[in-house]
Amino acid sequence: MAALMVTVAISLFGLLYSGVLWLLIASVLLIPLTALVFLGLREWIRRRSKELLPELKARDKDGKMPKTVGFFHPYCNAGGGGERVLWCAINALQSRYKNIKCVVYTGDQNVTGPEIIQKARNRFNIVVKRPVEFVFLKRRSWVEASTWPYFTLLGQSLGSLFLGWEAMMKYVPDIYIDSMGYAFTIPLFKYLGACRVGCYVHYPTISTDMLSRVKERTKTYNNPNFISRSPLLTNIKLLYYRLFAFIYGVAGARCEVVMVNSTWTHGHITQLWNAKDRTSIVYPPCDTVEFLKLPLTDDSHKKNHSIVSIAQFRPEKDHPLQLKSFHQFLQTLPDNERDNVTLILVGSCRNQGDADRVDALRELCEELKIRHHVEFKLNVSFDDLKKYLGEATIGLHTMWNEHFGIGVVECMAAGTVILAHNSAGPKMDIVVEYNNKPTGFLADDEESYAEAMETILKMTAKDRMAIRQNARDSVDRFSEKEFEESFLNAVVPLFE
Repeated sequence: MAALMVTVAISLFGLLYSGVLWLLIASVLLIPLTALVFLGLREWIRRRSKELLPELKARDKDGKMPKTVGFFHPYCNAGGGGERVLWCAINALQSRYKNIKCVVYTGDQNVTGPEIIQKARNRFNIVVKRPVEFVFLKRRSWVEASTWPYFTLLGQSLGSLFLGWEAMMKYVPDIYIDSMGYAFTIPLFKYLGACRVGCYVHYPTISTDMLSRVKERTKTYNNPNFISRSPLLTNIKLLYYRLFAFIYGVAGARCEVVMVNSTWTHGHITQLWNAKDRTSIVYPPCDTVEFLKLPLTDDSHKKNHSIVSIAQFRPEKDHPLQLKSFHQFLQTLPDNERDNVTLILVGSCRNQGDADRVDALRELCEELKIRHHVEFKLNVSFDDLKKYLGEATIGLHTMWNEHFGIGVVECMAAGTVILAHNSAGPKMDIVVEYNNKPTGFLADDEESYAEAMETILKMTAKDRMAIRQNARDSVDRFSEKEFEESFLNAVVPLFE
């Protein structure tokens, strides 16, 4: 019996030894095989790319081969602050580097390149100096939130990999810049595309503030009631967020140059990506020049006052808070004065989801019985935007943790008294004291917004003028000129 057990043990040991040995051999063979497949795939992608868009590789009159700079911006025709950054960045590069050609990867299928350029001119008053090549992508729906009703962050990030692969199959640039926040595409272009890689981060995909809201079981647009009320689902979501934050950090850390748009974003990105030595604050360009041309007139004889909001109709912009706060403010006015105040919502609609939100806001106006006090101005021209701001008394902003707030700066430059959310960019970078004097007001809920509206409209015209003038004086640090200088200084390593 003992001899049989020894024989069995020896046999099992032999099998185990053989299995481990074969596993080691397979691993030794697999590592170089994987490396060869990777290198072969990268070489195939690069060779294939040279056959695509050959006009981008045409030598100039001096015989030099141009460098191509690709901007990954699937919504380049949206007309928001991120798109202003895109076009100003392209203008800055074209001004500094004569031997470059710019490519924009976009998912806007229903427009042509010239139409996109024309919209940039109409909306932002930006004239692109040299031709831009557009690569039109067909799978933008993969990064739409509506495609991923659950596990949205992970779904959109994985979707960006598929969209990034489509982009890479259509053209591989020398320098790749993610200008819209799709960090998962960065390793793709760096390792498979062999590109120099940089990014401009408007807003971290995930932040410690988001984790805190889930942990505190706070109901928000991205933390619905059925999750916030359940301890089990809250803990599952916390685990999911933490795992995602780790993967997001690994992807973002592959960047050679990281640009962020505010102090708040800088804090979160350096913590998540561990790339403080490569991260610069580059305030986004605001069209302060055009808005500063608007006359700063005394409003002491103004009978009718308008409150103007500038924001895309996205859920995080929190337009319902604007309507509810405005409704609460109207209740403080005598009946005969309520018709003297109008709330004007100015913004662009990117897709059907935005259009549906506008319809929901109109319904909310009906419920609050303020419909004839509220106007919606969709996809307006730059001239109309200036007109609305030039006539406004108050500029309104309600997004919690807005990464920066270009609309806030535009309101201040135009001469309105700004009323912004007491968080992130507006709180830390924009609506701060200048020359030891206030530049506007901050609020964070219906009551504080309503109170601030009442305070501003009850102020004397002289006191309002003092705030308006000081706010206008403070916005020079957010000009297009300042952006171009900071952007060009930040991207130097990509061209070395």
